[in-house]
Amino acid sequence: MGAGVVWDLGNVLVDWDASRAIAAGVGEAEAARFLAADDFDFRAYNHGPDSGLDWDAAEAEVARSHPHWLAHCRAYRAHFPASLVGEVPGTADLVRALHAAGVPQWGLTNWSHELYPHAPRMFDVLALLDDVVVSGTEGLAKPDPRVYELLVPRTGRPLAGLVFVDDRPDNVEAARALGMAGLVFTGADALRADLRGLGLPV
Repeated sequence: MGAGVVWDLGNVLVDWDASRAIAAGVGEAEAARFLAADDFDFRAYNHGPDSGLDWDAAEAEVARSHPHWLAHCRAYRAHFPASLVGEVPGTADLVRALHAAGVPQWGLTNWSHELYPHAPRMFDVLALLDDVVVSGTEGLAKPDPRVYELLVPRTGRPLAGLVFVDDRPDNVEAARALGMAGLVFTGADALRADLRGLGLPV
């Protein structure tokens, strides 16, 4: 049994830009001010729903702790599809090539349960994945080792038989620590070379 490939989605297959969704609600200047704010960590805020927190609860906490940023947080959720800019250049071609060669592929994404359904509606390439583990659905998010371990029953393979691709080095390091072959995504050309180096037909 050859290796299967597990893909992160955001900024690997799908170009995600949170500022576009926020700007759709409050304007570009306010979106930039919000994302650069010293008193609010948007990435940590977004990680809550990515880990299974309900969006209503996440926004209620902002209303309590940072009411001046509530409109900005609500804009992100309300206009979320605007954050999905398009395919990351070149990576969908790799998915299609692997699919054509019969290599099984899956997704492992930090994405909220509520907002994930926008992705398969907007990006046909995701239909080539056999399954996608969505962190917000599972209540576990990368780099928590437990979310990688869900790949074993979902793929029917040991972690050592999987190649994991992610743009965040901390997520890749967590995968490697569990025995997966981990590749840090920096661009499709470099990834193609890395996959070939592992014997994959791209």
